[in-house]
Amino acid sequence: MSLSVAVAGASGYAGGELLRLLSAHPGLEVTTVTANRNAGQPLIAVQPHLRSLAHLELKPTDAATLAGHDVVFLALPHGRSGELTAQLSADTLVVDCGADHRLTSEADWAQFYGGEFYGAWDYGMPELTLAAGGKQRELLKNSKRIAVPGCNVSAITLALAPGIRAGVIEAHDLVSVLAVAPSGAGKSLRTDLLASEILGSASAYQVGGTHRHNPEIRQNLVAAGGVDVSVSFTPMLVPMGRGILATSTARIKKGATETQIRDAWTSAYADEPFVHVLPAGQFPRSADTVGANTALIGLGIDEAAGRVVVISALDNLVKGTAGAAIQSANLALGLAETSGLVVDGVAP
Repeated sequence: MSLSVAVAGASGYAGGELLRLLSAHPGLEVTTVTANRNAGQPLIAVQPHLRSLAHLELKPTDAATLAGHDVVFLALPHGRSGELTAQLSADTLVVDCGADHRLTSEADWAQFYGGEFYGAWDYGMPELTLAAGGKQRELLKNSKRIAVPGCNVSAITLALAPGIRAGVIEAHDLVSVLAVAPSGAGKSLRTDLLASEILGSASAYQVGGTHRHNPEIRQNLVAAGGVDVSVSFTPMLVPMGRGILATSTARIKKGATETQIRDAWTSAYADEPFVHVLPAGQFPRSADTVGANTALIGLGIDEAAGRVVVISALDNLVKGTAGAAIQSANLALGLAETSGLVVDGVAP
């Protein structure tokens, strides 16, 4: 018997990706979809690629509509999820793809987001290597409240956490530059995201430590064992529909050998179904992950600079958002972690 699912924010990119993946999930059935200004329209009118869900109509996003489901996925702008979740039953599994429940620090929330602080939930990155041993997935089993990581956060955390946990790289002076698809900004109409503005161009945004994902990245790397964590990351908007390609570098700790460095990553992800370390000399492309719940990682060692270079690629809408949400929900519900998710991308 399938569990009933509601998806709030179903007219957006993240909501649409949740629905695409859930439509093939063997244990979950989408029975309710909600939206804000698109409420009252057929889902197919705003998500025309979701043919198997053409029977659904978008309802208003409120607690009454979301109540009574086994699982609720929220794909709402920051500040919107927290208003709803307190009104939902404690017996309902709620998975928030927004930022409202990611941060443990109220001061960080006030600095980077503002507004009411709703507190942290169980963090939905199963592969996160923890300083105390084990992985974050153990903390997701039987959870009823899960916060999905930010997409840039996933690309950087998965790239750097194993080296920090193994003690082969320094946790300070971390640098990451990301090529990011505009779909990460959502569907809202913005001049800087128009095709005429981004086609044939690349541009940096939220430079100088101002991006809202900064405290979340530091939070994760501290959880992995980092001390005095400092990271400078710069996202670059590039003309591709979806995807992230992150280049992250870190200082090699004195005495760490190439064998030890490579072993830190390969051993951390050896048994992971969705995070794959490529053979030495190979590096991923963002296109290799399109449509899949995979994160691909390539390692380079810059001996002259004394730094490790980690190239990580993922689909910002799948492993970066909706796929991570469903993977975490599977763990919370006691289902196979891989249910409804694929490792194969779409090419060309």
